[in-house]
Amino acid sequence: MAVLLRTATSATATGSGCSSSALLATTLRRGGDRRLLLLRPPRGSAPRRAALTARASAEPLEVCAKASLTVPGRLGDCPFTQRVLLTIEEKHLPYDIKLVDLANKPDWFLKISPEGKVPIVKLEEKWVADSDVITQALEEKYPEPSLATPPEKASIGSKIFSTFIGFLKSKDPNDGTEQALLSELTSFDSYLKDNGPFINGTTISAADLSLAPKLFHMETALGHYKNWSVPDSLSHVKNYMKTIFSMDSFVKTRALQEDVIAGWRPKVMG
Repeated sequence: MAVLLRTATSATATGSGCSSSALLATTLRRGGDRRLLLLRPPRGSAPRRAALTARASAEPLEVCAKASLTVPGRLGDCPFTQRVLLTIEEKHLPYDIKLVDLANKPDWFLKISPEGKVPIVKLEEKWVADSDVITQALEEKYPEPSLATPPEKASIGSKIFSTFIGFLKSKDPNDGTEQALLSELTSFDSYLKDNGPFINGTTISAADLSLAPKLFHMETALGHYKNWSVPDSLSHVKNYMKTIFSMDSFVKTRALQEDVIAGWRPKVMG
C-alpha cells in the first residue's frame, strides 16, 4: 500500500531511456510496507530477522522515478527504475518515491542528476545514478537477503531487450528482427529448462530483477503494436514471466500497461 505525501518539489523521465525532468508535487511513501514487515517477521536466523526489522523502521531511501504519462500520481514505465525498486522491495528497505514529470527540468533537479535521467537514489547523502551502480551499491550496503548473481550467469538473457527493440521498431516483416528475438528467447528457454526456474537456479537474483521489467515491456509493447506474444513452445520462458510478474514486489512496482504502450510509441512511430 502506498501513501501519498505532499512535498514542495518533484521530478521526471522519458521513454525507455528514462531521462528526466521536473519533479511532481507528489511523493509515494512505502510506509504501509514497513507495517507489513512488522506484522510478518522476515524469514531466517534471529539476528537476520532483527536486522531486517530494524531496517524497515529506518529512514526511507529517496528515489526519483518516472511519473505515469496517463494517470497522475502513478509510477511511470521506466524498466530501469523498476529494477531498482524491485531490489529495494526484495531487500525489505523502506523508501519514498519522488515522481518525475517530463514537462520541465528545474535547476535543482539537474544539479542532482546532470544528465536529467532517472532512476537516481540518495545513498548516504549522495545522489547515485544508473541502475547498475545503484543495485550494486544496495547489494554491498545491505547484503541480506542476498541478490548476488554469480558472474558466469550475470549475462544470461541480456540480449533479449535489444532484440525486442529491434523487432518493435521494424517495419519490414522479413528483415530478421523477429527471428533474432526468437533466437534469444529460445536460448533463454533452454537455459531455464536445465538451470531454472530462475537465472540462479532456485533463488531469485539481481539478474532476474534486471530482466523481468524488460520482459514486461516486451510482452506489453509487442502485444499491442504487433499482436505478438511469446510462443507456447517456449514454456519455460512463459512460466518464468508468469512467476515473476505475479510476485508482490513486481506487482507493486510495475508500470501501467497504458504507460508502457505510450512510452514506446515514439520509437514505433518514428
